[in-house]
Amino acid sequence: MTAPSDDTARLRELVLLRRVRDRIDRDYAQPLDVPALARGVNLSEGHLSRRFRAAYGESPYSYLMTRRVERAMALLRRGDLTVTEICFAVGYGSVGTFTTRFTELVGHSPTAYRARASRTAPEMPGCLSKHATRPVRNREARDGASGLTSAL
Repeated sequence: MTAPSDDTARLRELVLLRRVRDRIDRDYAQPLDVPALARGVNLSEGHLSRRFRAAYGESPYSYLMTRRVERAMALLRRGDLTVTEICFAVGYGSVGTFTTRFTELVGHSPTAYRARASRTAPEMPGCLSKHATRPVRNREARDGASGLTSAL
C-alpha cells in the first residue's frame, strides 16, 4: 500500500500535468515549447516530458502538434481561410513546416484534405467531427493502435 504522502505527491503532480495539458489546449496557437511549459509548473523539461508521456501517452510537443493539426483540420473543413492563413492561425511559423506536419499526421496535404473534406464530409456536430477526424500518426495507424479511422 502506498503511503499517504506518496499519494498526495502523485496527485499534485497530476494536477501540474493537467495544468500543462490545459495550457496547450488553450494556447496552442501561441509560441509554446517544452522549456516554457516546464517553467510554468516548476518542473525540469526532462521530468515534465517523461511524466506527461506516462500520463497521456505522448510527449508535450506531440500533444501540441496534434492540437494544432486538429484545429487546422476544422478550419480547412470550414473552408473560408487559405492554407497560409490557417497555418499562422494555428501557431505554425512556416507553411512548409505546417504542410509537412499536417501530411505526417493526417496522411494528406492540407489542400488535398480540404478538397476531400468538401466532397465527402457530412454535416455532423463538432464534438463528433473532432473525435472521428482526430489525426492518427502513421506509426499508430500501422500498429492498429487507434480504433477509429477518419471517414475522409
